[in-house]
Amino acid sequence: AETSPSVVFENIQGCSPKCLRMLLENISGLAVDDDFTVEVIPEINVAVATFKKPIDTEEFVKKCSQNKRVKEFKVTARLLELTQSIKVENIPASISTDYITVYFESARNGGGPVSDVQLFPEENSAIITFCHHKGNA
Repeated sequence: AETSPSVVFENIQGCSPKCLRMLLENISGLAVDDDFTVEVIPEINVAVATFKKPIDTEEFVKKCSQNKRVKEFKVTARLLELTQSIKVENIPASISTDYITVYFESARNGGGPVSDVQLFPEENSAIITFCHHKGNA
């Protein structure tokens, strides 16, 4: 199985986008923009790093999880698997399912065709289910 080129960072509210980018450069040894992109979604305190260079993203997630600074910011990292559902939390009540669908279908964000979005306004979360598709070429 091919591992996803994208890593999701959650609970990033304590870490500015600029700080997060530098942190990821330090951990990966790669350069932001040239080797990977970071897409920040401040509304839900999430960032998605997508690697253009083939790296072992599982290993990278492990390094992030063990990183002292990442722990201090209480940021969590996990692979973005595009063949399943992901739960997104801390969604403001004003965000629509359409916005979420369009956001996660954006190729720039490492997304793919979304088959379903379920919003749970009472807990400010949503479950996004991706259509099963073949790995990135």
